[in-house]
Amino acid sequence: MVKKIAAEAIGTFWLTFAGCGSAVIAAGFPNVGIGLLGVSLAFGLSVVTMAYAIGHISGCHLNPAVTVGLAAGGRFPAGEVLPYVIAQVVGAIIGAAVLYVIASGASGFDVSAGFASNGYAEHSPGHYSLLACFIMEVVMTMIFLFVIMGSTSDKAPAGFAPLAIGLALVLIHLVSIPVTNTSVNPARSTGPALFAGGLALTQLWMFWVAPLIGGVLGGVIYRGLCPDKK
Repeated sequence: MVKKIAAEAIGTFWLTFAGCGSAVIAAGFPNVGIGLLGVSLAFGLSVVTMAYAIGHISGCHLNPAVTVGLAAGGRFPAGEVLPYVIAQVVGAIIGAAVLYVIASGASGFDVSAGFASNGYAEHSPGHYSLLACFIMEVVMTMIFLFVIMGSTSDKAPAGFAPLAIGLALVLIHLVSIPVTNTSVNPARSTGPALFAGGLALTQLWMFWVAPLIGGVLGGVIYRGLCPDKK
């Protein structure tokens, strides 16, 4: 268990640092900014790389919604949910802290500008309503769990799960960045929010509630459609 939670902390550190770092440091960099597509790819690649690195150790959840969703889908023991979630949140906070130290080294850095945090209403990139953002996070996390459950099933082709999961996360970001700045991951949301403060912190509750609901729905629905031994 110690090795598993250490792997989850390291993996979630990487997802938060690399994914959010692409948004904070590289997305709008003059002339060579990577933009929405680049940020989406960065989040997907962070999952692909860690899936191959630590998937055999911890399963590479990197996300409380994934852990809870897999438990709801019968793929993960309920007794291990809490240590996994704690490890993921700790990893995300450390990732955000390291990113903050690096990003604040640039002149004109302003953490209150967002720091890759998630939000709804006035804190949404496209100023989408709370309801729209809530539905987006539930649906996207539900589909993410559906893909995870399917690609890691004992009936799926072996060895391709990390690619399917990573590409699913890329697609999720391409659709939902304008709406919520894309969470589908309460740990990823928590790290940047602690440093951004303000609306990012007061709205954080939604980026726990909606992904967790979506994760449970995805796990339960897939389990109903295709029960297996894993």
